[in-house]
Amino acid sequence: MIYKGAIVLGVLIGAAAGVLLAPEKGKITRDNLKKEGTTIKDQLSKDFIEVKDDVSKAAKSGQETLKKEFKDIASKTSYKTEQAITFLEKQLAILKEKNKTLQKTS
Repeated sequence: MIYKGAIVLGVLIGAAAGVLLAPEKGKITRDNLKKEGTTIKDQLSKDFIEVKDDVSKAAKSGQETLKKEFKDIASKTSYKTEQAITFLEKQLAILKEKNKTLQKTS
């Protein structure tokens, strides 16, 4: 990205130097400036689109990584939840047995 900025800066400096050193008439110089301006505008537009695409790709890649990590976390959490439920079921079974001994039989 910095490299592209240097290229654009070089083009701008070259255009300015060309205008200042040009031995042509005003109309020709203005026409040349318009052409250079259009060229610079087009290059900047292309560079902007490319940078935007790069950022979009990076964001998409990060989003995919985040989704994968979220699935891994969800899976690990599910296993831990299953272990907790099993533990609670065992504790509940123990409490049921203790409760049976406390109940009066008729």
